[in-house]
Amino acid sequence: MKTLSTRLALCGVLALAALPLTAPTAQADAHARAADPLSRFHSQRLDWKSCVTGPDDTTGKELERAGATCADVTVPLDYTNPGGRTIKVALSRIRATDTAHRVGPLLLNGGGPGGATIGDPPWIRGALKEVAGRYDIVGVDPRFVGRSTPLDCEWPTGTSLWGAGARFERAAAFARDLAERCRRNAGDVIPYATTRNTARDMDVIRAALGERKISYLGYSYGSYLGEVYATMFPRRVERMTLDGVIDPADYSPRLLRPMESANRAALEDWAAWAASRHAEFGLGASRDAVLKTVTGVYEASSRAPLAVGPYRVDDRAVPVILFSGLSQDNDQAYGEFSRAIRDLARAAQGRPVEPSPALAQTLRFVLTGEDSSYGSVQSAILCGDVAGPRDPEVYRRDIEEGRRTDPLLAPLTRNISPCAFWDAPREAPTRVRGDFPALLVSATGDPRTIHAGALAQRRNWPSSRLVTLEGPAQHAVFGVYGNECADDQVRAYFATGRLPAGDVTCRP
Repeated sequence: MKTLSTRLALCGVLALAALPLTAPTAQADAHARAADPLSRFHSQRLDWKSCVTGPDDTTGKELERAGATCADVTVPLDYTNPGGRTIKVALSRIRATDTAHRVGPLLLNGGGPGGATIGDPPWIRGALKEVAGRYDIVGVDPRFVGRSTPLDCEWPTGTSLWGAGARFERAAAFARDLAERCRRNAGDVIPYATTRNTARDMDVIRAALGERKISYLGYSYGSYLGEVYATMFPRRVERMTLDGVIDPADYSPRLLRPMESANRAALEDWAAWAASRHAEFGLGASRDAVLKTVTGVYEASSRAPLAVGPYRVDDRAVPVILFSGLSQDNDQAYGEFSRAIRDLARAAQGRPVEPSPALAQTLRFVLTGEDSSYGSVQSAILCGDVAGPRDPEVYRRDIEEGRRTDPLLAPLTRNISPCAFWDAPREAPTRVRGDFPALLVSATGDPRTIHAGALAQRRNWPSSRLVTLEGPAQHAVFGVYGNECADDQVRAYFATGRLPAGDVTCRP
């Protein structure tokens, strides 16, 4: 499907290629603008400078140590009105060192939606090893995220993800309030926080970098962004790897609903791990005993909020804590999650508790407005991309049905969100194109972007190839989990541009 922006981008290349060698006349300028309304964005010069914004900027200092520099790209707020208001999108870049074999820029997206990616080039360079030298590795904070003209609805929380708790009416009122805060505090930009506009920004970045094509590495939500970009600008992609793959048919504000069984399996895997370390964590000597401890925490929180340091944790927050602890399958992540559950279990017994560092960070995110911007932009994108059901009764009935099979997680994955009270999206959702030769990566136990999504997208894109990591409940594989089989496949593809002859299965 050819979109308006696709046609404009193609016109832009022709216009840039035909620029005269002499100074343009006003009439020539007018012709150029008519041929490509985005010409001033495509031809902008970037001012590369230090990434450090101040003495406490740890991300900037890490980028500087890695040899990165940073720049801002100017993009239209509204691509239907490119002569109107503009915003800034922030980039970081580590230049290619193997210039004889340089492929071009590799743009990154670490997921979310709402996740900042400007700090990611150093660790991606490490994961790519010697292949990294062939690319300019570019971290991008998408529009309204991090350093890119941040959007903030001034929420009392960093997330719209909550358990329904005992009273659905309370959950619905909270979701309505979050939507109204966005309308009141960020209504002038909320309509333009969409995946399609982020993809358009990526193509402006490509042109501003002076490149005919870009390569791309996207994790989690970044896989959907990659799918959209490859659909809107198929001729602009050199090489693309999507890790933690979303089936575009499932992408909506209710994206988490199909993930209940995978999250339950991840919870049970962790419980078995914690049971084998009962002497250290004291959560139970068997998997079932650990799960009983978790259920006891939830039931206690439904009777009265648990006092955990300065925080009060009720039955709406406990499922969020459980969900947030179930994305990484390794001893460190499992240990942090076990300490968090131990703290909650002690609080459920009425004992004084100071939360562990990991739990304290989660509670600040969930129960304070410290990260309001993250939840704000995440909801803005999800609600702005695809409309959710508007009738609260749809969610109420769904939650009650889910409680019968999973009383812990179903009230969260099926809960009402601000999208039920959001203004309608301005554009129809992207119909992802029928085929594209990308490398897809997925773990079979992934509790966030379930493996079924990767299998579906592999069928959607027959020219793609799928690297499957068998077993772990792991979200994001390349450079994260430490599986050399999977990592080597990604490195080989980025080195040569050649996909494997067939799908590849790796084992831990």
